[in-house]
Amino acid sequence: MDTHVALGLGLGFTAILAALGGLLLTIAFQLNRKPVRDSIFDERQKGTLFLFDGETLVDCTPGGQAVLGASHVPGTPWVKLLAYLSAPFPQIDQQLARLEEEGVVTLASEDSSGQPLLLMAEQRGGLSRITLIDAETKDRSLVHDPLAHRSMTEDLAFLRSMLSQAPFLAWREKDNGDIIWANTAYLLRAGDLFPGKELTWPLPRLFERTATVQGASGQRQKLTFPDRSVSWFDLISMPDGDGRRVYALLADSAVQAEATLRDFMQTLTKTFAHLPIGLAIFDSRRQLQLFNPALLDLTGLPPDFLSLRPSLLSVLDALRDHNMVPEPKDYRGWRRQITDLERAASSGVYEETWNLPGGQTYKVIGRPHPNGALALMIEDISTEITRTRRYRADLELGQSVIDSMDEAMAVFSETGILVMTNAAYVQLWGHDPAESLTSDGITSLSRHWRSQTAPSKLWSEAEEFVGTIGDKEVWSDEVRMLDGRLIICRLAPLAGGATLVGFRVQQATKEPSPLSAAERRSA
Repeated sequence: MDTHVALGLGLGFTAILAALGGLLLTIAFQLNRKPVRDSIFDERQKGTLFLFDGETLVDCTPGGQAVLGASHVPGTPWVKLLAYLSAPFPQIDQQLARLEEEGVVTLASEDSSGQPLLLMAEQRGGLSRITLIDAETKDRSLVHDPLAHRSMTEDLAFLRSMLSQAPFLAWREKDNGDIIWANTAYLLRAGDLFPGKELTWPLPRLFERTATVQGASGQRQKLTFPDRSVSWFDLISMPDGDGRRVYALLADSAVQAEATLRDFMQTLTKTFAHLPIGLAIFDSRRQLQLFNPALLDLTGLPPDFLSLRPSLLSVLDALRDHNMVPEPKDYRGWRRQITDLERAASSGVYEETWNLPGGQTYKVIGRPHPNGALALMIEDISTEITRTRRYRADLELGQSVIDSMDEAMAVFSETGILVMTNAAYVQLWGHDPAESLTSDGITSLSRHWRSQTAPSKLWSEAEEFVGTIGDKEVWSDEVRMLDGRLIICRLAPLAGGATLVGFRVQQATKEPSPLSAAERRSA
């Protein structure tokens, strides 16, 4: 009995050990097992398959992922797939629309490379299963998926075509300077630069090596061809492993535009250099950008100060330090005046005359320019002001001279307009033409004279004399005023076709008194 019990216990213990060993092996196997891809299809699934719910992608094989990745059209996977299949299968969207009714759609086509392609689509449980097969190889292995390989091949061919036909020069070079790859544009330029020379690897260098080293991007280089024509290029260099990638962009238009602008600026500079008006141009930030020599002569500012491109406020402060601005009563008011000057000049309304402490008179004009720029023009008008003042003084002197004369005078221009009278004229006729804003003519004045004198044909003759153009002789006549005074009117031609009309009151002659009786006796 004890033997049987012992035997049973031994067998049970052995079974338990075996079960534990199996459990441990299972756990070890699960730990060493690779995780399963979260996909309906097994990752070893052959071929290119897609599973759609309507137009929503449910899952696809790695070959399908390669096809979708090869499509350059942005959008959903359904849009990418239709764009990829539109070349070998024209009207593919209409063909797949029949899938819901027919259940199965099979298409065969031939793409641009001449390789036949099969498409099989079927409806299963409300899902659309689309399979693409390379009809020539029939190989569906994952490692050698023909459609995935062909998609990558087409993508690579597309990129090579794009880069090869690019309108700019592109090449790759090693650190030692050897060019190991170049696109078609580079080869064509090399053929033009070295005519008759056979191009071998490594390719000949077109640009100086110092222009393509790392950190030298943005340099501008030129190529001179055998026919002496010149082309300019902007170089862009990027590090690439043990070498670098370099791009050369044609810059002929930019160089020509810069040369045109430079010539234009030189023309403007030469023109401004001969202007007698001082010119200072400030940009939108109110920094001095351009000035001419006349500004130096008029303001006395040092050239090195203006070459530093000072601000507008700095220039005006420097002018104040050189006594080249009107001296303000207080500095605070002066700063406010500067701010008003800038604001007024920006709106195009600033124009002022500066009477300087040194006796000069400057005319300052501010004009706005496009993009917020500002131009200040300073002109020395001292001579003009002096001439105007002298002319005004001469007029005042002449007026004072004729005002001191006893004869009343009125001077008419060649067209019969009154230009000058004297004080005796105002006193005689009680009429001052200077108080009127209108220009009186001989007709209106003769009407006034006629109203204060006895009827006479003198005034009609005077109108005719003043209005006559050509040689005229001096003549005079008498007319009596309403108060009984006798006036001698004298008309005389002056230089420039002007006419002088003078009026002199004839003093009454004193009659001799009768002799007294005593005087008669003595006589």
